[in-house]
Amino acid sequence: MLQQDSNDDTEDVSLFDAEEETANRPKKSKIRHPVASFFHLFFRVSAIVVYLLCELFSSSFIACMVTIILLLSCDFWAVKNVTGRLMVGLRWWNHIDEDGKSHWVFESRKASAQESKTVSEAESRIFWLGLIACPVLWVIFAFSALFSFRVKWLAVVIMGVVLQGANLYGYIRCKVGSRKNLTNMATSYLGKQFLKQLGLYKRQATPTDCALKNVEKRPKERLRFSEAQ
Repeated sequence: MLQQDSNDDTEDVSLFDAEEETANRPKKSKIRHPVASFFHLFFRVSAIVVYLLCELFSSSFIACMVTIILLLSCDFWAVKNVTGRLMVGLRWWNHIDEDGKSHWVFESRKASAQESKTVSEAESRIFWLGLIACPVLWVIFAFSALFSFRVKWLAVVIMGVVLQGANLYGYIRCKVGSRKNLTNMATSYLGKQFLKQLGLYKRQATPTDCALKNVEKRPKERLRFSEAQ
């Protein structure tokens, strides 16, 4: 069980209602939940396709906007409540306690030794690929709408960024843990990249450096030769 973050009202707990049994599961290379995998991509890909092609088939902006928002809402609910729990064993939500204080809960299923051998890698790749790629596309659409002065579409695009970005952030918190762990991971990665670049810089010796080293060695060699005489 992960520790609760003291900086904000969030807690990371294990997924308590993982109802799937691990004894009769297929091999990890197969997709164990084809319906969940299909709808994990269907709503978000459909929203992108409708956004790109709606003006070719319909001249009604209201109809296109309502269709995209409905698809984004269905995607948000399905990914948040169904596909994340089934495909990767993660879930997040918010609840309010008796004092009226809001708590964000990030769950991660505790994987046993038997379950870790039967985890579907194909489902995990599908889940994370769809979860990361689609918000990136909506961010690109947002800049495109802003720079092309398509102001009426900007609200729809921002809706896509917010809804799909919220799921992405929530599941990253479930995967990594508390906000401190997420910050430490980013700091560690940047530190490793800096040290790696620094090491490459030190390894690359220029011809001038080599010549200076040879010049510094020559007086020492002459001194040793004179002492030997």
